[in-house]
Amino acid sequence: MLIIVSDLHLADGTCGRPISSAAFGLFTDRLNELAFNASWRSDATYRPVESIDILLLGDIFDPLHSTLWLERDIGEPGFARPWSDTQALEFAAKLQEITRAILDRNAESIALLRAMTERKAIRLPPANRRGQPARIALERIEVPVRIHYMVGNHDWYYHLPGPAFDAIRREMIAAIGLSNLPGPFPHVMDESPFLDEMLAGYGVYARHGDAFDHFNFRPEAGRNTASLGDVFAVQVLNRFPVEAAARLGDELPTPIVESLRELVNVRPALATPLWISGQLRQNKVPDRTQKKIKKVWDDLAGEFLALDFVRRSDRRFKVDIVDGLELLMKLTRRASFETIDEIVVWIRQKMWSGELSFSQNALKEEAFIKRRAQFIVYGHTHHHEIVPLDMAPGTPRPTNQMYMNSGTWHTYYDLAVYKPQEQKFIPYQVLTYLSFYQADERGGRRFETWSGAYSD
Repeated sequence: MLIIVSDLHLADGTCGRPISSAAFGLFTDRLNELAFNASWRSDATYRPVESIDILLLGDIFDPLHSTLWLERDIGEPGFARPWSDTQALEFAAKLQEITRAILDRNAESIALLRAMTERKAIRLPPANRRGQPARIALERIEVPVRIHYMVGNHDWYYHLPGPAFDAIRREMIAAIGLSNLPGPFPHVMDESPFLDEMLAGYGVYARHGDAFDHFNFRPEAGRNTASLGDVFAVQVLNRFPVEAAARLGDELPTPIVESLRELVNVRPALATPLWISGQLRQNKVPDRTQKKIKKVWDDLAGEFLALDFVRRSDRRFKVDIVDGLELLMKLTRRASFETIDEIVVWIRQKMWSGELSFSQNALKEEAFIKRRAQFIVYGHTHHHEIVPLDMAPGTPRPTNQMYMNSGTWHTYYDLAVYKPQEQKFIPYQVLTYLSFYQADERGGRRFETWSGAYSD
């Protein structure tokens, strides 16, 4: 049995709350149920599954959303940013510091994953002589679980080669119980012959999907380099609440400071100005303070656009991502928060459908074209979906090729569609996972997908 999850975004808690350990408890319970169901075979007999593979399909740890990147300025000892020299000692030291903070902040959740690999979590009743579960058996069968880690755009740092990064990965392997070797965690299946063979046994081709998002991946540079998305996250989203609190001090109410740290969890991301203005309004922040907060945003936006990395990404004589960001930020610099609200609501109504699908990219995968895979699986978009791609007639049954997105495990503050200008956000947590079967597992069924949401 194979389980695929992605986009857990376990962070150190300095830029919004990671998903609670309750999600991992629910996942453990569901995995026991899935393993039991998978143990029923095509001939209607019960035979416990021999093993379970769990593929973590990128953006599992989230070192990007951490204020620890901001502790040093350019020229100071220990300075590092995601887009600075990855071979500098300061870079690996900062990544190690953030990784350890993530491990500490999510210790309870990670312990639940490690318990699976230590055969402490998934236990099944043995089969009796009639091929049925021996429900009154005193002992349970401990099912071995292997967990494999692939990287995406928020955790690409663990793809970097070198002894310093091997040491960081060893800490992660020990903490989670990963099956990975200490070398660079794979970004695509071709980088891991074991994963390639294992996934092929289920008819699955999987990648995170960030390669199709050029705001978060630079095709010409590859996965061992930062993207514009990294710069925007650190210099604007991560820095904004820190800078606002530093400049305004006691003038900024504590609830506002805490709410601004949740910017990274606001959906859609385009609604970030609505979230800010809504929080200011709900907390009755005076107009003069609102103007000061907006000045912080303006300053950070200007500094972001002036960075060498950003300017180098701006292609002359061609409208691109940088031009779009510059236009949006210039609009906000000239507008009040009320006007920004109106702009964002209008753009969402006219230009944003609320969904993002990478299914068309699946049609271009060699694994699809040459029918080497029945299932093309991506993560990254946080949008769980199943899209039929093609059907090839055959015996004893046709081959159905499908695209699937593994969604996310995430805390969301989602903008209500009713009167969005009133800045009403609903908090909840999302949990999605995909399961695949081979041979006669689950009575011959090939796959199942599960997606749910809950609130604390």
